[in-house]
Amino acid sequence: MTSLQSYPVVILAYVLCHGLTALLITPLQNQLFPDVTLFASLLYLPHGVRVLSAWLLGWRAFPPLCLGAAASEVLFTPAEFGSITDPVLIASIAIGASSALVAFEVFRLVGRPLYAGRERRVDWRALLLVGVLASVLNSVGQAFVFSDRILPDHMASIVATYAAGDLLGLVVTTLGLMMVFRWMRIARQLNGASR
Repeated sequence: MTSLQSYPVVILAYVLCHGLTALLITPLQNQLFPDVTLFASLLYLPHGVRVLSAWLLGWRAFPPLCLGAAASEVLFTPAEFGSITDPVLIASIAIGASSALVAFEVFRLVGRPLYAGRERRVDWRALLLVGVLASVLNSVGQAFVFSDRILPDHMASIVATYAAGDLLGLVVTTLGLMMVFRWMRIARQLNGASR
């Protein structure tokens, strides 16, 4: 599959994960933490899509991540929060889409290139480590972008929620993907044994 062919997959995965977050996780979180929920999720599944897409596609992941995030904003963000043409939302989308890419580049610059294709086996711990850095970068970037909309008293809790939500979203997405890969491997082995 070429990177261009993977664009619809990345966009769809992002929209589906964002939809699950918006429709299932956000209503529950809003009951517990209403002041934080408008800006950040405690379990943001699209962060896993960001990290895994950046790992597989490198900088070619940026356009489909932006498109997936923009489609998600149109589909799931309440109108009173802003329009997709709002410069704040555009900046937020760009920061989110680039956070994992920048994290991978930081690791590459310090002599630890972690993009896919270097080894046959997936180094899940390294992916999680990149995801942690990407989460921190995204949290700081989002706090900066939304600084005029966030009350100063809530800034620390919102930044912490961004970081925790991204990381938990990555863990859940990664665990799900690990299970899918395991099932595929088992199915392949069973299919090979039945011949």
